[in-house]
Amino acid sequence: MSSAVPPPADQRFKAHAAREMAEMFDDVSGRYDFLNQLMTLGRDSAWRDAMWREVPDSARVVLDLCTGSGSSLRGLRQIGRLVIGLDVSLGMLRVAREQEGWLGWAPRLVAGDGFHLPFRDASIDCVTIAFGIRNLRPRDHALQEVGRVLRPDGRLIILEATAPSPGPFALFHKLHLLHGLPLLGRLSPDPSAYAYLGLSILEFGSGDAFSALLTTSGYRVQHRQRFLLGATHLWVATPATGEAPQTLQDARGPFPRLGNKPTLAEQRRADWRAWTVLQLAVSLAVFGVVTWAAKWFWSAESDLPIQQWQRRGVLLGLAVGWVGFAIRSIVLLLRAFGAPPRD
Repeated sequence: MSSAVPPPADQRFKAHAAREMAEMFDDVSGRYDFLNQLMTLGRDSAWRDAMWREVPDSARVVLDLCTGSGSSLRGLRQIGRLVIGLDVSLGMLRVAREQEGWLGWAPRLVAGDGFHLPFRDASIDCVTIAFGIRNLRPRDHALQEVGRVLRPDGRLIILEATAPSPGPFALFHKLHLLHGLPLLGRLSPDPSAYAYLGLSILEFGSGDAFSALLTTSGYRVQHRQRFLLGATHLWVATPATGEAPQTLQDARGPFPRLGNKPTLAEQRRADWRAWTVLQLAVSLAVFGVVTWAAKWFWSAESDLPIQQWQRRGVLLGLAVGWVGFAIRSIVLLLRAFGAPPRD
């Protein structure tokens, strides 16, 4: 589908609109994450998880460009890794700081312009951009600046909402962008931001032009993935050729890369699964005890010196316990082997 033509009076569509972007995102920072979940039908977390999986374990310095409220930072955190979140909006960075903290291996947050990154050449192992590249105009200039700070063997990972491709759902998708998003935007302090959001997605296009732009900007696209019938795309790219200039000594030195270190998000998911399995084991054990007690009481009740109403009460209690722990065991079993909850 061809790109939409933005309104000529909307200064947010102009080149290098850092101030306009900062003002808009400052205004919507309070409800940004909540509305994102509504607009993506709760799928944005799964899409970010796919982006996190593409980050090499050996990446020791990772830049999350256009980090916003920091939704992409938690999956990048890893012991021994420096994670930097950069955004033009101070309001968004304040939200990110509240969520991520500042101690230990917490991400370092930087207020800055995506066209003038405050990092030296070839100093970043991996750059991630989630739902932000369409706001950087002209995009080829932004990609060139990212290429400047990215190591020659580095990786660029971009997650972005895209315009509908021709197909049976294209009309519904376009109506959602043009009318559904502005309607949801009424829950925001700045409804015009969500009208801009829909138009910016249409202006960005269906993703084919951006794939070509990556190639002409000096990248090799290694992988491209569609989500939700093409509503979102993931690109994984690497610098195509050339050695970056090394004007300063690399402070990291010749030390071996970390490799195979789990991120904090992966560790939390592993801990959650282990705790669920432990609960399942306890629930099954109690279920077994209740089953044995019910069987024993059923066979011995006629010999017990208790009244009829007491027998019925014990049987009812055992039945409720048996059914309750059976249901709990089934739920925990499905949870243990299902998808982990969102962080």
